[in-house]
Amino acid sequence: MSSIAENRNAIWRDRLVRCRERVTGNRGLVVEGKLTRMVGLTLEAVGCRAAIGGQCEVVSGNGERIEAEVVGFSGESLYLMPTGDIRGLEQDARVIPTGRVCEAVVGDHLLGRVIDGAGRPLDGKGPIDDVERRSLTGKSYNPLARTPIREPLDVGVCAINALLSVGRGQRLGLFAGSGVGKSVLLGMMTRYTNADVTVVGLIGERGREVKEFVENILGEQGLSRAVVVAVPADNPPLRRMHGAMLATSIAEYFRDRGRHVLLLMDSLTRFAQAQREIALAINEPPATKGYPPSVFAKLPQLVERAGNGDKGGGSVTAFYTVLAEGDDQNDPIADAARAILDGHIVLSRKLAESGHYPAIDIEASISRAMNDITHREHQQAARSFKRLYSLYRQNQDLISVGAYERGSDERIDAAIEAMPTLEHFLNQDMNTPVSLEQSRTDLMTLFPQE
Repeated sequence: MSSIAENRNAIWRDRLVRCRERVTGNRGLVVEGKLTRMVGLTLEAVGCRAAIGGQCEVVSGNGERIEAEVVGFSGESLYLMPTGDIRGLEQDARVIPTGRVCEAVVGDHLLGRVIDGAGRPLDGKGPIDDVERRSLTGKSYNPLARTPIREPLDVGVCAINALLSVGRGQRLGLFAGSGVGKSVLLGMMTRYTNADVTVVGLIGERGREVKEFVENILGEQGLSRAVVVAVPADNPPLRRMHGAMLATSIAEYFRDRGRHVLLLMDSLTRFAQAQREIALAINEPPATKGYPPSVFAKLPQLVERAGNGDKGGGSVTAFYTVLAEGDDQNDPIADAARAILDGHIVLSRKLAESGHYPAIDIEASISRAMNDITHREHQQAARSFKRLYSLYRQNQDLISVGAYERGSDERIDAAIEAMPTLEHFLNQDMNTPVSLEQSRTDLMTLFPQE
């Protein structure tokens, strides 16, 4: 029996060595391989060579060509991850390296359109003409060539404008669990932020949210100056990752042309989970709570592409939503995102359940660029607001059960008296924008500085 098995292996090796070679256009000599194994979404091919990130075509039994990307290799085997539907694949299917890599489609003609992770239109408005192609992974930026964050940005939300001021080119995380008003707050910033172009990346979320976001939140007027990249949760993990990188590439394109771009990505967590699926499928060992090391390398590579461009050029101000699973703010992705972003806005379930919207936890949120874009009086007023607000929250349980007696502490008395005014200041109707100037004026009225 062993000799029979050895003969079979020898025959198979001989077949691999004598894989059919063909010449195709300007690609030169292309060696076709064969699909030998499929585990989960990972395809293993032998008999061909391709670089990491290179594209291959896998020919199914009915002749349909399925796109796949090289995500790893081991010995003579290539590990491929499909970017589309894999139904119909058979063992020994032909694997043809194309010599291409995935590219991003960019251009002014994308404005007003909804596209998928491959740049194909989803809105039924016909093909997109006159698009340019550039690297999906972007290019590294000299940090000394970036313009510092010096100009404040009006996002139309009073609590953010006044207490967590955002600058053009800043990158912030929106940390939230499920059902606490994350999408509503994103919609408010989409409609009210002073930006030339809005790029929205809906990555790995529910498919029904795409149409709702486009019609109910963006609307016809908002869509006219926006590009939406939609890659719902039912897409393969590689396509979800490509969707996030495509949205970033489109934002970079408009920034390079001197425009101020608002990039909203929902969500950074789904991007990380997609990379985790890919890494675990090719046997990368998990490190932190099931996340392999490559996940924490991919996050800064994506985030660092946003920000200001050269002096006098455009900017990409980015908001990345980070899902705190089980409201755990120490989730590995949340913890890593806080370290690489320029600030974080935390949404509180407790505030949302009490009817406080937007449910921004002022105590847990911070903008690292605020001191660089606001004047001294504004900073002092914001600190006075936070000090009084925090003092009340720290003693709220005692106050609520009547255990605190008025007159015991003058500071707590002042916090109790001011709390209705502070809550009114933070509450805002989703259909009513509050400008940056109005937010500052209202804050300075509450806490005048000498």
